[in-house]
Amino acid sequence: MSIGSKRLVVGAHYGLRDWLGQRISAVVLGVYAIALGLYVLLAGDLGYERWARLFAAPWMKVATLLTLAALFYHAWIGMRDLWMDYVKPVGVRLALQVLTVLYLFACAVWSVQVLWSV
Repeated sequence: MSIGSKRLVVGAHYGLRDWLGQRISAVVLGVYAIALGLYVLLAGDLGYERWARLFAAPWMKVATLLTLAALFYHAWIGMRDLWMDYVKPVGVRLALQVLTVLYLFACAVWSVQVLWSV
């Protein structure tokens, strides 16, 4: 006895992985923002030298790099979902997704360059 219809689903993003990715990356971004906000509130005078010293520390570079990775992943999931939901012509959607990937990759390269120049 068969209950329900058999359905072949191909190419679908089932959603849980993306949903979890958005939530986890948002938590990483939130923790970093709160930590940086507390530093600004408690540090007192924040001249260039103090900022440069903070971001020159290896642990801060790693934390910032992980946060940037979370930011770009978060942005990719959001933009990809936006293009998939609201842009129906496949060619236009593909072009927008490719442009989004190229833009996010360029931002990531630039961010790493700026971070490691301190």
